[in-house]
Amino acid sequence: MAEVAQKVLTWDEYVRGEPADLERYEIVDGVVIELPAPSVGHQRVVRRLLRLLEDFVSSRSLGEIFPVPLDVVVQRNPIRTRQPDLLFVRAENVPNLDKQQERLEFAPDLVIEVLSPSDSLSELLKKLNDYHRIGVKEVWLVNPLTRTVEVLARQEDDWELVGVFKETETVQSRVLSELNLPVAQIFEGA
Repeated sequence: MAEVAQKVLTWDEYVRGEPADLERYEIVDGVVIELPAPSVGHQRVVRRLLRLLEDFVSSRSLGEIFPVPLDVVVQRNPIRTRQPDLLFVRAENVPNLDKQQERLEFAPDLVIEVLSPSDSLSELLKKLNDYHRIGVKEVWLVNPLTRTVEVLARQEDDWELVGVFKETETVQSRVLSELNLPVAQIFEGA
């Protein structure tokens, strides 16, 4: 990830629309970090997951699924935002979304990160820490290289490993408990 600006961005600057020239970025302690363009395979997995989860969630009126780019505010000072590949907000929290419009200032119920070879373990751990701090209930780490989905459930002190699900298995989710999603479907065509 490349730092776009050495200057520390303030909350007021961010609310006014900075960084205006970027779509995929995160802000870590006020420093804008441009996210690299995802690969075709990465985008195929994101698109596939979006379709599968949107069908499931909307058919049951469970809430809404949102793809990147949508900022999730971790803290205002110094400003820190994340842009997960996909996120899910339960129906009871959707009215909070309607009030905010520009960004998400509360914890989504589920965050999905599709991993890329360029992702470092230290950056992933920082994201997981941020998601835990704001109260995200569940995180999926989708790995196109190993064709697995690792599901983490939030506990008071840390993340609990629900499971690492392989292509021959079905994703087990606590947030979307009725979901019956074969991992192989996620990677079809990727």
